[in-house]
Amino acid sequence: MRIFANLFTRSPFLPLQAHMEEVTKCVHKMDELYEAYIAGDSEKMEILAEEVFTLEHEADLTKNEIRNNLPKGMFLAINRASLLEILALQDTIADKSEDIAVLMTLKKLKPIKSLGKDLKNFVRKNIEAVDGAHEIVRQMNELLETSFGGKEAEKVRGMVENVALLEHEADLLQRNLLKKLFKREEELSYGTFFLWINILQGISSLGDLSEKLVNRIRMLLDVK
Repeated sequence: MRIFANLFTRSPFLPLQAHMEEVTKCVHKMDELYEAYIAGDSEKMEILAEEVFTLEHEADLTKNEIRNNLPKGMFLAINRASLLEILALQDTIADKSEDIAVLMTLKKLKPIKSLGKDLKNFVRKNIEAVDGAHEIVRQMNELLETSFGGKEAEKVRGMVENVALLEHEADLLQRNLLKKLFKREEELSYGTFFLWINILQGISSLGDLSEKLVNRIRMLLDVK
């Protein structure tokens, strides 16, 4: 599509920002999935999962258009490999959102009361990490204007540290959730227990990938 070629002539980051916007929409469905799970509304969970699948597919189409229109002979502020690496990390966040939606709807999951508050905080903490990464991606045009230096670069470094903190806090919540889950191990079927382990790992990956994404962007500052 010509729109992506035109975006690249204005800024190499505008297409990445458009893609990250779609990725973040996928991630925010996790909060809605959690609320439907707590309410025991499996029908709503199925509907939300389908919405996630649609959003992830749209993000995939955008990713492919970006790759197909990435200029080869034109000077870019950062090299093609770095752009593609950032794009790939964003894409993986959307993929993980889809994976979580699949796992949450494989079977009807009864709410586990002992996980309640920690699980809610865990989901939202990982979403906050993605939002933090999204905000950094939004700052990339300003970084370009300042040649990746000055006050804008320092501001972004601080934002990167905040995402790292959110990911750390999410890790602590995951540890507590796993401890509580293992205490209930004998009460749950093997399938349900195994499914919850995978769901928690999937949610955790949202924060992990966000930290990797922002650290990759920070590398752009360190080489300038």
